[in-house]
Amino acid sequence: MIPTKQALKRAAELRDLLNEHNYNYYVLDQPVISDAEYDRRLRELQTLEAEHPELITIDSPTQRVGAKPVSGFVPVKHEVPMLSLNNAFGADAVELFDRRIRDLTRVDAVEYAAEPKLDGLAVSLLYERGLLVRGATRGDGATGEDVTQNVRTIRCIPLRLKGESFPPRLEVRGEVFMSHDGFRLLNEEQQRAGAKVFVNPRNAAAGSLRQLDPALAAARPLEMYCYAVGQHENSELPDRQFDLLKLLARWGLRVSPLAEVVTGADGCLAYYDKLAGRRLSLPYGIDGVVYKVNSLALQEVLGNISRAPRWALAHKFPAQEETTEVRGIELQVGRTGAVTPVARLRPVFVGGVTVSNATLHNRSEIERMDIRVGDTVVVRRAGDVIPEIVKVIEQRRPKATRRYRFPDTCPVCAAHIVYEGGEGVIARCSGGLYCSAQRKQHIKHFASRKAMDIEGLGNKIVDQLVDTGLVKDVADLYRLDASAVAGLERMAEKSAGQLIDAITRSRRTTLERFLFALGIPHVGENTARLLATHHGCLESVAESSEDDLQSIPDIGPIVARSIHAFFRQPHNVEVIEKLKSAGVSWPAPRPGSPSTAALPLQGKVFVLTGTLQSMSRDEAASRLTALGARVTGSVSSRTDFIVAGAAPGSKFEKAEKLGITVLDEEGFIGIIGKVTDTNV
Repeated sequence: MIPTKQALKRAAELRDLLNEHNYNYYVLDQPVISDAEYDRRLRELQTLEAEHPELITIDSPTQRVGAKPVSGFVPVKHEVPMLSLNNAFGADAVELFDRRIRDLTRVDAVEYAAEPKLDGLAVSLLYERGLLVRGATRGDGATGEDVTQNVRTIRCIPLRLKGESFPPRLEVRGEVFMSHDGFRLLNEEQQRAGAKVFVNPRNAAAGSLRQLDPALAAARPLEMYCYAVGQHENSELPDRQFDLLKLLARWGLRVSPLAEVVTGADGCLAYYDKLAGRRLSLPYGIDGVVYKVNSLALQEVLGNISRAPRWALAHKFPAQEETTEVRGIELQVGRTGAVTPVARLRPVFVGGVTVSNATLHNRSEIERMDIRVGDTVVVRRAGDVIPEIVKVIEQRRPKATRRYRFPDTCPVCAAHIVYEGGEGVIARCSGGLYCSAQRKQHIKHFASRKAMDIEGLGNKIVDQLVDTGLVKDVADLYRLDASAVAGLERMAEKSAGQLIDAITRSRRTTLERFLFALGIPHVGENTARLLATHHGCLESVAESSEDDLQSIPDIGPIVARSIHAFFRQPHNVEVIEKLKSAGVSWPAPRPGSPSTAALPLQGKVFVLTGTLQSMSRDEAASRLTALGARVTGSVSSRTDFIVAGAAPGSKFEKAEKLGITVLDEEGFIGIIGKVTDTNV
């Protein structure tokens, strides 16, 4: 163990280094080290803090996530009200705004700080002596909600300000938002999990920031731009709004790189036109621009009217909605088998582009809106990216239209469609092994390290194998020869031979790896291990009913339905038989093994923490599951044992508080050895 003085010094060095790299990556967008190097430094700090908990500080990068879920949000009264802005929707309103400012201030040409109006959620950050101590939503402007634990998970928000010139108490204001890419990835993940799909990035950002569990908020791709200062003590700020933004940036806070200083109404309108032209190419949504009198002294003179400042104006972009006609409804099958309905529209110009397709999200959305072929609808570019139908104009519906019926089979391969999620809103093709829409993704999964572990079969080679017609399903991998592979782009004879050798080696596997490799929806490593342990042979898994599958601990109705449907597809069974004929095999269960006898640790819940010397944590989990135990990632009152290796961390402390039996590595090996000897 590192001496405390040395640990103190090293921990401080690592905190400074990691915080600086966070700033470079999330604020400047200029990373200077690789992700792998960052992860190594972070693990080193985590180990130090686990060995010496007294080294943990509020600004440590390890402390962004870790707080317990809260039961509700505490109200926060804003010391300086968070005002809303008056809106303008045309050039005349901007010219009138500028004229009033000139009349009130008697300034001939007024300077404005102009910046994009982000489509997000206004948030206040409070720093004391440079440390982030509170985050709060705007609420009604006078009172918001304390969302500190969630705000701390947003990587571009510094836990400690840079430099030393900041006020001892500083409140910073800005907008939390979600980028288009982040929104798309979040909804894909929500759909895979059978959870609610968000309508637009703003709703997604607002919902994420109000999660009661900070760990859930941390998993959401939130970002923030800062644009103002509220409460501040014992410090003079710059006398210009634009200079204030530059000062915030020097303190490590992220500000919009598109902010500019313009002069007069003409300057404001020119800036508006420029951003309107760039709007569709920006990585995040904006719904207008904001003009603020640049002089803070003039802002003070102008003051406020009701809940809005006289010195600022939001110039909104026109709504991106148009009316068109639904010409057809088709289904698209994604690479994971998700079946998404798409409306084919009479082409219409919306928000700078011609739109001819719009997502209908899912079956329940079609039923809720009663969208029919022939309907006249209002279409919107949701989040400035994905066109969607927001309204059906029923008064213009032709008499001959009929309700749309979602089909029972995949439009690509004719396999049955399985419904998942709340009220069965998520549709998924069950023909995973042979559906051409899923082919590339399935082969990549099949070859992955924790599945069949085919070394060298990367994404580009899979793409070439499928595109050239050499591989139509995973069984075709075992019929490849080196000469065919060598003919692929950037493949030499030696590398082709190495790939064929890797494919050959993968023929010998385990049942749990094979089940995981099949890519059955909702069947991850743990579920595959449970199936292999409980049944012992593939035939037993394939023949099980949904009720049989649900009798296995931790397998619920959605997973059971997915497994059952997968093995009822004749083409899936056909590909499995081809794999077995190609020599793919695994050891048969031994008589008296856990698959055929009572499991000695059945029903026991284990948690693994720290580093084990004799085996990896994955191997330890596999050994426990094979004996019937359930391995979870968090400690609770239902936990029976916690296995603590080196540097065990907070799980160990929680287990001790709850009085849970703690096993060191020797004790753990003793238990699994004992039950293996006596029961297996």
